[in-house]
Amino acid sequence: MVRETLPWLEHSQRLENRDTAAERSKMKRETRSVPKLLILILVIWMHLPALAADRPNVLFLLTDDQRSDTVGALGNADIRTPNLDRLACTGFVFRNAYCMGSTMPAVCNPSRHMIHSGKALYDYDPLDRNDTFGDVLRKSGYETWHVSKRGNVARVYHTAFEHSSYLDDRAERTSGHHGREGANRAIRFLMNQWNRKRPFFMYLGFAGPHDPRVAADQWMQLYRRESLALPPNYLPYHPFDNGELLVRDERLAPWPRRKSVVRRHLHDYYACISSIDHHIGRILDALDQIGQLKNTLIVFSSDHGLAVGSHGLFGKQNLYEHSTKSPLIICGPGIPRGETAALAYLFDIFPTVAELCGVTPPEDLDGLSLGGVIAGEQESVRDSVFLAYRDVQRAVRHGRWKFIRYPQVDVTQLFDLQSDPSETNNLAHDPAYSDTVRRMMQRLQQQQERFHDDLALRVDRPRAADVDAAFFESRAQR
Repeated sequence: MVRETLPWLEHSQRLENRDTAAERSKMKRETRSVPKLLILILVIWMHLPALAADRPNVLFLLTDDQRSDTVGALGNADIRTPNLDRLACTGFVFRNAYCMGSTMPAVCNPSRHMIHSGKALYDYDPLDRNDTFGDVLRKSGYETWHVSKRGNVARVYHTAFEHSSYLDDRAERTSGHHGREGANRAIRFLMNQWNRKRPFFMYLGFAGPHDPRVAADQWMQLYRRESLALPPNYLPYHPFDNGELLVRDERLAPWPRRKSVVRRHLHDYYACISSIDHHIGRILDALDQIGQLKNTLIVFSSDHGLAVGSHGLFGKQNLYEHSTKSPLIICGPGIPRGETAALAYLFDIFPTVAELCGVTPPEDLDGLSLGGVIAGEQESVRDSVFLAYRDVQRAVRHGRWKFIRYPQVDVTQLFDLQSDPSETNNLAHDPAYSDTVRRMMQRLQQQQERFHDDLALRVDRPRAADVDAAFFESRAQR
């Protein structure tokens, strides 16, 4: 298991093994003049597990609305992310980390509930403050610190953190320097407030690159807008009504989605990510300055992805890969360099960090520790991923296949992610794949049952799915 290879847990084992006959004899000789009470204290001390101070610090960095393909080292030739590249090149990368979905247009809200609770979309209780991520680590001896955007899960779980504050989301996003204020507070804590006798758990939830995306010239000048590559699945319109084509996020750009407009949004988006990357670098430098970088487990991820022109969409209110997947990088002491295609949920982060820190997580979590995958002892902890968005979209991924069902309009999609990772070729109506469609429908129903989702995948009177320019023109002003 992973915990057998980690230095702070090896230290715990050494403490436990010190009580040999020779050690006892030596202690008896050397402490004959010591009062019996002190001897008892020494014996008890030798049997204690590793002290909290022997565990690694934990720095959890969570961005808002960042696609999984927006890290340079992970294959994006356009974006400039030297500090995230540094983490990716020294740590362990999960290529298929998913947000399970949302029951509301603000996908960030349930996503962060799931991350903090370690429970799935239909299982978490938003009012339950017990045994949350921060709560469990605090009770295990960690000094807990939280800063994130206001108005979502943080206000429910903030009591788990000894230090907790919020960002002014709009001020942060329009300052030109996404990530600066959060990094400033993190560095102040590390330099001036942290009790060095305890390890820290820092949860920093950035307010970007969520819109409004305003980036200063120093970040905008990193890119030439006209040369930015369009998404490989760029479309001027989404080909059918997915049930959420007119949500706020989709109104950020006019229809049709012109290439010049998509590039403008990508330019702003990438510049904001580069700003956040810079300020993450400042935090890493601060850790290095105080001698804690090598003893800090760093987790980087985002609450979900974003379309930004993919499939004719701009938001996250869909179940395509670009919107459901997040980057997930874990690095630090005992973490090997590598990557995996193993399927994972963001709510697996909680039990994974707990295991890597030698902390026992609650037994009722839906999340599963990815420690065995990191150690090379398991290929994956799950064989399928279930995805859901409100009452309009359901999906399942199994192996190379991705199956999406839109019950309100009676539309089905089947993608072969091995040959079509951008999900551009729908195989659902090809007779050669009818058995695959049937099997994936069954698997989707099984996953619904497993995760307590009772949405019918067929309705008696589905509405028309067709959309065209007139569809958007007649509704865009509503």
